[in-house]
Amino acid sequence: MSATAGQAQGERGLAERLGLKSGQVVQEIGWDEDVDDELRGSIEDLTGNELLDEDSYDVVDVVLLWWRDGDGDLFDALTNAMRSLADGGQIWLLTPKAGREGHVEPSDIGEDAATAGLSQTSSISAAPDWSGTRLVPPKGKR
Repeated sequence: MSATAGQAQGERGLAERLGLKSGQVVQEIGWDEDVDDELRGSIEDLTGNELLDEDSYDVVDVVLLWWRDGDGDLFDALTNAMRSLADGGQIWLLTPKAGREGHVEPSDIGEDAATAGLSQTSSISAAPDWSGTRLVPPKGKR
């Protein structure tokens, strides 16, 4: 296998670790120069769609929320991110890993997510400098 093929497989694997699928629409909030471009590219490659920016009003399957300590109020950001979600949608909260500038304590994430009505379902190493926390709104009451 060539290095290029291996890289492509590895990059695709980044998006697959987030559980994303072809055809899904992903909105990106909180972009800045420190985000992981490999992860962003792998999401676009896997879904076949460009990432929508935070000014989009489209209904989306996934919100990719880049968040750093000092970015503001996480509860407000999560509440705003839920507005775009389709039924069954999810938010991937991406925060700098421990020891990196802008690291957000997991207890803060858990508290703000719960207050916003979101359940934390999993956490992964999303990229070399970023941790990912999957958050989902409660299923509708029947």
